[in-house]
Amino acid sequence: MRLLIQRVSRASVRVDTKIEGQIESGIVALIGIGARDTTKDADYLSDKLVHLRIFSDETGKMNLSARDINAALLLVSQFTLYGDCRKGRRPGFDAAAPPERARELYEYFVGKVRQTGLPVQTGVFQAHMEVELVNDGPVTFLLESPPA
Repeated sequence: MRLLIQRVSRASVRVDTKIEGQIESGIVALIGIGARDTTKDADYLSDKLVHLRIFSDETGKMNLSARDINAALLLVSQFTLYGDCRKGRRPGFDAAAPPERARELYEYFVGKVRQTGLPVQTGVFQAHMEVELVNDGPVTFLLESPPA
């Protein structure tokens, strides 16, 4: 499982003309589900996401987590995080989970994050989405679940 996370001052996700999710200061997490991922991966990364210290304290150091400051999270499914661009000119997606399994793990992941009590917004699984954000910093990290 992979998360591309960005600390943002604001973000939204739109499907057609409707805003489906919107946050002010917080984290946007683009979530890729791999073919071999399990709930163990989702548990690990949901915990990592809410406790990773990427927000500045009073001295300007990254010492605070989303949990510490009650930051909002915008969670967006993003199967292209498993795109393999090493061969040829078209990405291959063999490492991505099939849509049914990916939806199941994505919804499980969203549920785990919601259990923390943090404000959570989402995109729409398998929809064509327009994600708009203002990266604060910029601060961007790639998180991956540990190998089995």
